Amino acid sequence: MRRRTLIQVAGGVTVSFILSACSSLNLTNSGSATPAPGAKGEPVMLTIRHTQVKDTQKKRLAMLQEVVKNTEAKVPGLSITLDGVEDKVNRFEKLRAEMAAGNPPEIFDLFGGTDTKDYVKANRLLDLTPILNELGLMDKFYSFEEFTVDGKIYGIPMAGYVEGLYYNKKILSDNQIKPPQTWDDLLAAAAKLKAQKITPFALAAKDSWVINMMSNTMWVRTAGPSSIEGFLDGSKHWTDPDVVDAFEKYNLLVKKGYFQEGSLALSYAEQQNKFSSGEAAFMFDGSWANTPLLDPEKSAIVKDIGFMSFPDMGGPGDGYINGGWSNAYGFSKKVTPAQLVAIKEFIVQMYNESMQKRQLVEEGMPPAMKLQDTSNVNPLITQILDVFANSKGAFPAFDSRIQTKVREKLERGMQELVGGRTDPVTLMSEIQKQQDASNKEETHTN
Repeated sequence: MRRRTLIQVAGGVTVSFILSACSSLNLTNSGSATPAPGAKGEPVMLTIRHTQVKDTQKKRLAMLQEVVKNTEAKVPGLSITLDGVEDKVNRFEKLRAEMAAGNPPEIFDLFGGTDTKDYVKANRLLDLTPILNELGLMDKFYSFEEFTVDGKIYGIPMAGYVEGLYYNKKILSDNQIKPPQTWDDLLAAAAKLKAQKITPFALAAKDSWVINMMSNTMWVRTAGPSSIEGFLDGSKHWTDPDVVDAFEKYNLLVKKGYFQEGSLALSYAEQQNKFSSGEAAFMFDGSWANTPLLDPEKSAIVKDIGFMSFPDMGGPGDGYINGGWSNAYGFSKKVTPAQLVAIKEFIVQMYNESMQKRQLVEEGMPPAMKLQDTSNVNPLITQILDVFANSKGAFPAFDSRIQTKVREKLERGMQELVGGRTDPVTLMSEIQKQQDASNKEETHTN
């Protein structure tokens, strides 16, 4: 059901990411969510945990600061504190610890899928279903699926994402290479580029999650978009030949030296730096990477960037793409009535046509809401949205579904594979052992 819904959503996005038939938001008619001051004029305090802390996210932070200012202006006595934390630290360390202790901030960056389900199970998240209905927002979004548990919604997506292959149009043209449509095309292109002393793929593997973006898409290509659900219910195994095949092919890229040299010592930013400097022909990354790539102060290839879905590999997952709406704002269940009023006003100020359009135009963030106007969008962003719209269907990132211990073991294992310290058959055997243990543990706790 989950995959079908994502496919239907992606299939419903047109070349311009759909000019929605829905009417514009009516909320702006009143200009607010009818806020009220704190009890007896007392101040109302809110903390917003955000992840807009990188130099490349200054515009996103500025938009958030504007939303905060507008929210404070609408709610008498309201004071909002912004708490910026790097996204992975927030997701895997800080927020997790706060949830365990029962003291998360009132508003926070929330990842969908497993994270949301875990926090709902711990009774930490505010049910947003009645609020979305009250504010008339329920039908304004493409999908709440990543944040829906037992029919209730616990997160409001900020933007969409899609993952694929960025390519340097000039490098390919200069070497008489067309954007590869098949795995064999990709191998032939990589071989030709390496012979010309051009790095085929930018890769920074110190941050282990980066490696698994491309490997995730590759095993979906060979094993199909339902493979993750199969791992979870036991109908599919990491040791199945069609899964191992993807990792064998990934290992071939490693052995052939097609990845950036010294990648295990390089942090994520170095992957983008290698590509944006014009020193690599391809880079597998998410739509969020377009911001630094299109910044003329940071990128030497602003006019030479293309984006495509990963080439077909001859399996049941050809044509599908990793994409969806998995990043959101979540809200603590433990809030006062006055804080709840402020939260509603924050939602009004954050989620509207104007703000979503600004995110799309200024930052290239695929909208979470159905926009009426998608004009003045950078050509690269349009291409990214077109690739998403024209895919056969979408599948969620594996780390939004798979258990934490399996994810961690796969991340460490892929670093070992890149470093030549393991092989695909051995790695998949180890991953399956952890998968069996995690599935068993989940069965006992449910």
